[in-house]
Parts: sequence; C-alpha cells; structure tokens
Amino acid sequence: MVIIVKDCAIIDVERENPMPKPLFITFEGPEGSGKTSVIQNIYKVLQDSGQDVIVTREPGGVKISEEIRNILLNNQHLGMDQKTEALLFAASRRQHVIEVIKPALDANQTVLCDRYIDSSLAYQGHARGIGIEEVYQLNLFAIESLMPDLTLFIDVSPEVGLARVKNNQREMDRLDNESLTFHEKVYEGYLKLAEIEPDRIKIINGNQPIENVVQDALKHILA
Repeated sequence: MVIIVKDCAIIDVERENPMPKPLFITFEGPEGSGKTSVIQNIYKVLQDSGQDVIVTREPGGVKISEEIRNILLNNQHLGMDQKTEALLFAASRRQHVIEVIKPALDANQTVLCDRYIDSSLAYQGHARGIGIEEVYQLNLFAIESLMPDLTLFIDVSPEVGLARVKNNQREMDRLDNESLTFHEKVYEGYLKLAEIEPDRIKIINGNQPIENVVQDALKHILA
C-alpha cells in the first residue's frame, strides 16, 4: 500500500496490499500534542484506503467511561487521592475495553484510540509517583492483557503543549491545570516507556506541520 498525504488530503492510494489484520493502535502525548487532529487525519486515510476502522478515546468512549471522565477531569475535584485517580482511570478503561475495543477487534475492525494504558503509566505511575509497575499490574487486571499492537507518541515539550492548549482557548481541566513540574514528569515518563518498549512505542516529532506528523505516523502503521 502506498499512501501520499498532502495538506492532510489523500492524493494517491494503492490498495493492492491492505493491512493483513485489524490493528489496535493507540496515540499518546502530552497535553496539547495535537494527537487528536492526527488521529482524525489517519482515520480518513485508512478509511479511504478500504480499511474498516473506528476512532475512540480515553478516558471515555462509552457512557459509563464518559461519566468517570467527568469525575476525573472536573476542576472541583482537586482533593482526589492519586490512587483513587489511578483506579478510576482503570475502571473507565475496563468498561471501554469490553464495550468498544475488544468487540471491534473481534469484528476485524482496526481501532485508533486517543490514549490508553501508557497514559496511566506516565501520569499516575511516573508523574504521581505510584510506580510504573504498580499501575501496570492494576491495569492488566482491567484490560485482561489487551495491549496495543502499536503506540505512537506525539513528541512535544510540556511548555509547547500547554501553550497550545491556552492559545486554542480550550477549557483547562484538572490535569491541564497541574504544575509545569508535573507535566515535565509526565513527559519524562513517556520517554522512559519508549525506552522500555521500543518495538511497540514509536516517537514522532510533533513540532512538524500536521501533514508531516500524519505521514510519519502512517509509515509506522503500514510497517
């Protein structure tokens, strides 16, 4: 399959060699990394190339998980215990897996997911100091070992990402409003995870124009 993307639009797609199986692909990055826009562009490319593909997100994706999301990101919940936070993310993920992700994969659909287990490992495991292994084990219970085939980390610095959030005038949620030190630890956690699992987690320069980020992401997906 050859895909050329220019200005986020497909100008050439060859369909002779489609992806051989449905893939579970997750997208990670600091706040303001632009991963959501990247996902939407990749979704269009894959869909137009004949792939049966869905887009979903975490925390959220289904009614129960979205309600947990509202609790997690609410600025009024500043006193939330860090282990409570980790457990709520895992609970939201569990419902998402059994209602959306696993059924889609079983139906031979490729799944593009905006955040997944690596967010918990970076945010709660590393930045909150609970421990990456501890949060990993907690989430294994929730997901029954359903790990992504590929994880794309959109790499931008915490300073750049937070500036983007503010410039876009997006409402700042409870995690957005954490200190720069916290966001630096999140970023550090992601880089550590990429070192641990280089075959699964691929780093993409998020400071490029979006069409370049999409092209780099597609190269990893098609590989």
